[in-house]
Amino acid sequence: MRPLLTLTLLAWTTIALALPLETIKLPPGFAIELWARVDNARQMALGSVDAQGGVLYVGSMRAGKVHALRFDASYRAGTVTRIAEGLQLPTGLAWRKGALYVAAVNRILRYDDIDRRLDQPPAPVIVTDSLPKDTHHGWKFIAFGPDGKLYVPVGAPCNICAPGDSHAVILRMHADGSGREVFARGVRNSVGFDWNPVDGVLWFTDNGRDWLGDDSPPDELNRAPRPAMHFGFPYCHGGELADPEFGAQRRCSEFEPPAQKLGPHVASLGMRFYTGSMFPAEYSKQIFIAEHGSWNRSRKIGYRISLVRVQNGRAVAYETFASGWLQNESAWGRPADVQTLPDGSLLVADDHAGAIYRITWKKP
Repeated sequence: MRPLLTLTLLAWTTIALALPLETIKLPPGFAIELWARVDNARQMALGSVDAQGGVLYVGSMRAGKVHALRFDASYRAGTVTRIAEGLQLPTGLAWRKGALYVAAVNRILRYDDIDRRLDQPPAPVIVTDSLPKDTHHGWKFIAFGPDGKLYVPVGAPCNICAPGDSHAVILRMHADGSGREVFARGVRNSVGFDWNPVDGVLWFTDNGRDWLGDDSPPDELNRAPRPAMHFGFPYCHGGELADPEFGAQRRCSEFEPPAQKLGPHVASLGMRFYTGSMFPAEYSKQIFIAEHGSWNRSRKIGYRISLVRVQNGRAVAYETFASGWLQNESAWGRPADVQTLPDGSLLVADDHAGAIYRITWKKP
């Protein structure tokens, strides 16, 4: 083996072993472990699960790859298999009826019968290739809703601009790409959403604009109980802050305010309602959010898993659940998504450390 390659592999092994998980702070009874190493891990999608185990799919951003991760009946992670590569920002994944859907900027691809073909993946079927091609906020989080339709956000192609009808929206369509319609407008850059298991209402994160100062505007957690709602971009931020460039055109009162204001510039990404049974009852049907962390704030913020408590369909509290990826203004990890496993444990994808963590709970 060449010396440079040997040194590179040794350095990577050292980094893999050196992730300082002891710095992660969790509520009493919770524990975190390194579950798997996956390059540039972003959105996760759970495939089929049976008595022998299951499959987790993991998208990426800059790596351009999609991976499949097998796990056994005890939820121990096993082999990681690359099932696609050379894609453009394939962050968004959704699994339905044996097929994996992959969002790659302007395209949605479908890999049929994928769970049984991990070692020889099929050629993808193009569901659509007519989404906007902009790469600024062009990466996506996708998911199937309770209505069986595929929800696909199209972010604003800018920090702040008049986006036109084709951007700053959440679309929905049939699984074959037909019947495309706008479900929500005024959404700058949503990279995470889920449906409340109690009432079926869509909730989604939205990243606020930059360059209005360290503490403004907030990121948003929004609630969309019906189609055709407008959430303010580019005119209004956080429900009450008129944009200095566009705010004179429309009043904030014309738009839907956030269900919960999140930290300013925390970069709120993947979110899930917790539907497992492992955690204490107080966490049931509450929202976990992966806060990727700020990039242009004078003091960094985010780099954590936050918890939004929900009662009677309304957000009532916003608090830290897991923190410690940020140490003295230096981040060794950046949470990008969360996913509940059938045993009730919570997975956290980290695209910076190239890792997936597993959070479990045992009564103290």
